[in-house]
Amino acid sequence: GARRLARLGRWPRKARRGAEGTRPRSAPRRHAPMASASVESADIIRLMLQFCKENGLHRTLQTLQEESRVSLNTVDSLDGLLGDVNHGRWDVVLQAVSYLSLPENVMQDLYVQVILELAEAREVETALHLLRETSPMSTMKQEVPERYLRLEALLKKTYFDPREAFDGEPKEKKRGEIAQAMSKHISVAPPSRLLALVGQALKWQQHAGILPANGRIDVFRGVAADAIEEREQCPTMIAKTVKFGEKSHPECACFSPDGQFCVSGSVDGFVEVWDYQTAMLRKDLSYQEEGSFMMHEKAVIGAAFSKDSELLATGSQDGQLKVWRVASGQCVRRYEKAHGEGITFITWSKDATQILTASFDMTARAHGLKSGKTLKEFRGHTSYVNTAVYTRDGAKVVTGSSDGNVIVFDARTTEQINLITPPPPPHLSSTMHYAVNSALVAPSPPGQYGDSDDATIFVCTRTNVIQMMNLQGQVLKSFSSGRREKGDFVAMTLSPKGEWLYAVAEDHRLYCFSVTTGALEQTLKVSEKEVIGLTHHPS
Repeated sequence: GARRLARLGRWPRKARRGAEGTRPRSAPRRHAPMASASVESADIIRLMLQFCKENGLHRTLQTLQEESRVSLNTVDSLDGLLGDVNHGRWDVVLQAVSYLSLPENVMQDLYVQVILELAEAREVETALHLLRETSPMSTMKQEVPERYLRLEALLKKTYFDPREAFDGEPKEKKRGEIAQAMSKHISVAPPSRLLALVGQALKWQQHAGILPANGRIDVFRGVAADAIEEREQCPTMIAKTVKFGEKSHPECACFSPDGQFCVSGSVDGFVEVWDYQTAMLRKDLSYQEEGSFMMHEKAVIGAAFSKDSELLATGSQDGQLKVWRVASGQCVRRYEKAHGEGITFITWSKDATQILTASFDMTARAHGLKSGKTLKEFRGHTSYVNTAVYTRDGAKVVTGSSDGNVIVFDARTTEQINLITPPPPPHLSSTMHYAVNSALVAPSPPGQYGDSDDATIFVCTRTNVIQMMNLQGQVLKSFSSGRREKGDFVAMTLSPKGEWLYAVAEDHRLYCFSVTTGALEQTLKVSEKEVIGLTHHPS
């Protein structure tokens, strides 16, 4: 740990006194009178500083602190920081205090302790670097020269005497005194305060009718974003390729509903967030920039975002389910045994209070986000359950299995409403059942394909035909690859508006169908190797 200190490259500057804030002028009231509240400008700057820190904008943070003369002086966990001090984890401590403004005497005591412990570990070169190159020690050299010279003399000795260095006291006691002194000047703030406040403000304005309840919001202008209506078109080329290491490959991938994140789950257990426009890791997420990642012990084979794009659920080959806050990489909920075997598919309920999972254990289950417990189990299949989705109104659950059946369940009671066996194409035996790889509820507006909101599902079996059906099992339309050799489909997805159906077959080609006409409009070779999944950007 000590060797890392010289490579941190970020040393705290002299403590500065925060500027007096001014109160912003109140906005005109448009609704019932409310109690007025004043906000200090320094607090607004601290929100910005926290945002910069959490998103890895270190130069911006430093510049803003210098120009505003306001320091963040908060940590996510005071107990965590003080624990690091008491245990001598100095690389972590110095990185944390680089964002803080502490009194000169506290900073000097901290640096003296670090330097002495480095000397005790015979890391003299690093200790001398801290002594000569950091702001607290430069101040000590000018204001308390005798203490500085004594410290320098100790470092020049060929031996280290702990009693002389720590004034006859245990170094653990010194650490405790420093931790106590630091605790008086540091406050604790919840993470992501700026985004949380903006989100709360948007929800209030939606509740008050100032902003529409649905759709994208232009936060800067405070109005509904004028979405540009673009006609959905088939892809014509491979835009970007994300390359994995020789011993790794992706098992699943998904986009966030707001289109900001593209996430992959890998066979080595890593969950990585990508910039889909550059095919590079998102380094604006501080944890990925630092080399930390969301991960499982086993292969990650299922992933899905909540509707607000803040939470990500991931499932692994050993049946473990985790829920992450993507902005921070923090695991906020863990279900150690969500299933007895691997989780094949994940989706969220409409209100984001429950997570629905499918599994190799032949069941689908609903898990409560608040309770952290499995709430319901949907049984009836005799082989792997490959997909489980809610209908648009959330009243039913539709599952598809390798046993060749689709089952429609009552989402509340888990009772089986209907069992559907998709008919095979004419050239295949009607006595055999063909695995259902995927079943999706049509995203289109009510009435476009049927009489009710949830009348239509798309069913992809391990054949060369995908069928559009109602929940009674009636086939409304079929989509065929037209190939008997390597033309069987392995995965499918729908465009956001439901105008296009995309499917990948065993020949590694992407088949693009018009949902309206059922015609195959285009094909595209997407890989030289086996394709195992397909997902669509939300726009």
